[in-house]
Amino acid sequence: MDDHVAQVRRFNRVLTQRVGALSEEYLGRSRPLGASRVLWEIGRDGSDVRALRDRLDLDSGYLSRLLRRLETERLVVVEPDPGDRRARVVRLTDAGSVETDELDRRSDELAHSLLAPLSDDQRTTLVEAMATVERLLTAGLVQLTVEDPTSDAARFCLASYFEELNERFPTGFDPRLSISATAEELVEPAGLLMVARLWGEPVGCGALKLHGRAPAEVKRMWVSPRARGLGVGRRILEGLEQQARQRGVRTVRLETNRSLREAIGLYRSAGYAEVRAFNTEPYADHWFSKRLR
Repeated sequence: MDDHVAQVRRFNRVLTQRVGALSEEYLGRSRPLGASRVLWEIGRDGSDVRALRDRLDLDSGYLSRLLRRLETERLVVVEPDPGDRRARVVRLTDAGSVETDELDRRSDELAHSLLAPLSDDQRTTLVEAMATVERLLTAGLVQLTVEDPTSDAARFCLASYFEELNERFPTGFDPRLSISATAEELVEPAGLLMVARLWGEPVGCGALKLHGRAPAEVKRMWVSPRARGLGVGRRILEGLEQQARQRGVRTVRLETNRSLREAIGLYRSAGYAEVRAFNTEPYADHWFSKRLR
């Protein structure tokens, strides 16, 4: 592990120096990287300040200072949200849009300067390695929390789950015909719902129905298409198993449809064994069980 930590630190040093992250004039402009990054993230359509803070994972005080600096430069305006006077939105001014275009141009120049000294094979290796690093670092940003199944994030995830099943199942999907996992059944002590977030936005969920120390049921496993390939489904499943262990549960069970091939592969690779049907779920083709260590 010490060797891994040392390599990460060497990588960080080279990266920050090579892209000019330490300079007070990032990309030759009169502001550091942090303020420039905020300009990019605001975008053409503007942004809710809270959403901006979540996406950038910034302390609210630090973000406020960056926004005040950009306001002083007349690049942004911050004003109350017309739809919610308690919230604030930030938008680019005309000068801010021009500045963002210039930052884009200079960022392209910087990227070209990183690639230009390399051979074709080296460029390919670097770009592929960058894609791998980006994916793995993004995966590490996913956060799991147990929360109220009636929250906005939970409702979004569950609605998206139902919509996807309806599209993928040959017969469609009607939750009224399926074995229930209602909001009342997904709060303690009956059960729980876990939500995965990336940059503050919900990207997945999974649930447990609890029956004391009897086998628990894994339900409502869903991952947003934009977060697939990051290992989110596996982390949700492991999180649910840990929640079950903490409550003295020794076996977890689940059922799934043959159309969900990715899910079937996940369950098998996570140690779930296919068993005989243990319920009458009309949409199920496979039933799985796992003994928790």
